[in-house]
Amino acid sequence: MLDAVVIGGGIAGLSVAWKLRNKNILLLESSDRFGGRVYSERRGKYWLNYGAHVYNGENSATDELLKEVGVEAVKVPGTVTGIAMNGKVIVSGKVETYPFVIPMPWKARLASLRAGIKVRLAVMEYSKVVRRRPGENFKEYQQRIYNYRNDRTFRDFIGKLPEDTEELFRPTILRSTGDLHEIAAGAGIGYFHLVWSKEEGLSRNIVGGPSTLTQAIAESLGEKAQKNAVVHEVIQKADSVVVKYTQHGEEHEVTAKYAVLATPAPITKQIAKNLDEDVKVALGKIIYGPYVSAAFLTNETGVQFWDDAYAIATPKRSFNVFFNMSNVIRNMEDVRGKGSSFMVFSPANLAKRLIDKSDDEIIDIYLKDIEDIIPNFRDIVTEAKVQKFPIGLPYCFPGRAKLQPVLTKPLGRLFLAGDYLGTLYTETCILTGHEAANQIIHKLNQE
Repeated sequence: MLDAVVIGGGIAGLSVAWKLRNKNILLLESSDRFGGRVYSERRGKYWLNYGAHVYNGENSATDELLKEVGVEAVKVPGTVTGIAMNGKVIVSGKVETYPFVIPMPWKARLASLRAGIKVRLAVMEYSKVVRRRPGENFKEYQQRIYNYRNDRTFRDFIGKLPEDTEELFRPTILRSTGDLHEIAAGAGIGYFHLVWSKEEGLSRNIVGGPSTLTQAIAESLGEKAQKNAVVHEVIQKADSVVVKYTQHGEEHEVTAKYAVLATPAPITKQIAKNLDEDVKVALGKIIYGPYVSAAFLTNETGVQFWDDAYAIATPKRSFNVFFNMSNVIRNMEDVRGKGSSFMVFSPANLAKRLIDKSDDEIIDIYLKDIEDIIPNFRDIVTEAKVQKFPIGLPYCFPGRAKLQPVLTKPLGRLFLAGDYLGTLYTETCILTGHEAANQIIHKLNQE
C-alpha cells in the first residue's frame, strides 16, 4: 500500500509530492506535462511564458520551495503600472496622473480622479486587512481576507463610471478572470493592492521561466510522478483510499493510506466519489474564469522604450496586459542583447471572444493590437504561440467567504490543495500543498 497518492501535477500537487518525496507516493497528472497553469518554454536566455509569471518573495512558502529545490528567482526590476490607452503609451510615472495624461473627456478625467481616490483609500484599508496577525494560522488568515467586503460586487462598490474611466480600471480587475460585475468588491480592491504594492506579494520572476521549478520537482520524483494518467475515481474507505485511473489505454487501481486532490474544484467534485455532500456543493459553487495567452519571441536590436517596463495595461484591446518577460534579462546585461520575449493575457470576456478561434486567428488579432503599441511589431516576431485555459483562475465572488469553512474542514483520509482554497494565487497552491503534506507526514508518524 502506498503512503499517499497525489492527484494533479500542477504546482499544488508538485508541492505536495516534493514534501512527501521520501515517502512511498505516486503523483498522477492527466496531461502530457507537469505544471498545470504554470507553463513556460526555454528559448536560449529567454523563455516563452503562458501562465503564472510572478511569485511571492521572502518568508513565503514559494520562497521556501524555490530554495529547497535550488531554483533561482529575482525581483522584477521594471515598472508594473504602464498603460497603453487612446493612442498614448506610458511606461512609467504615478498612476494618479494617468487620467490627465491619457486623452479622454474631462468628465471621464474627473470621474477617474474620484474613483481613484476611493480605490486608493480602500487599498490602504485592505493593506491592514492582509497584514498577518501574531499566532494566526493560514485558515484563519484566509477567512479574514475572504470576509472583507464580500457582500457586493466591485461594480457596486465603484459605482457607474464613464466609459474611459471604466476602461482605465478594467485591466486590473480582469486579471482575476472575473469582470467588474462578477468579482467581489474586496477581491477587486485586493487586485489594485497587488498591482500598486510591488514590494508585497507577487514580486519575483523565476530565472529560466516558471517551468524551471515544476520540471525540477517532477524530475526529482522520477517514476513517482506519472503523466497521461487520467484519474476517474477516488474512493475513501475506513482504512485506505482507492484511486482508479487510465494511462496509455490501460486501467489501473492503486491503494494508499491517504490521497491529496490537487485538481481544480470541478474535477475534484467529479472524481471524489464519496465526499461529504456539503463539500461537493461548495466545490460546485467555485467559479473559474477562462483565459487565453500568447507568447512572442522577437529579434530587434538596440535599446527599446519597453526595456524598463514589465507590465503595460492595455484597455480596449483583445488582451488585458502586455508583459515584457525579458525585463529580468535586461537588468542582468551590461549591453542590451538582441531580441525580447513578451506575453499577452486575455482573461474573462476577452478570453470568451477568442477561445473558440484558431491559434492563427488569435495571433493575427493580437498582432494587430500590439502594433498599436509597437508599430511594425510583426516584422520582428520570430516565434508566436497560443495557449488556451478554459478552466483558468478561480475568482472571488460575493458570498465566496461562506464556502471557506466547508472547503477547509477535515476530510478524513482525503486532503484538498489548490488556488481555489485561498486568495494568494500560486502561494495558495504551495501553502495548501505543504499543509496537506505536513498533515500526512504527521499521521504517518503516528502509525
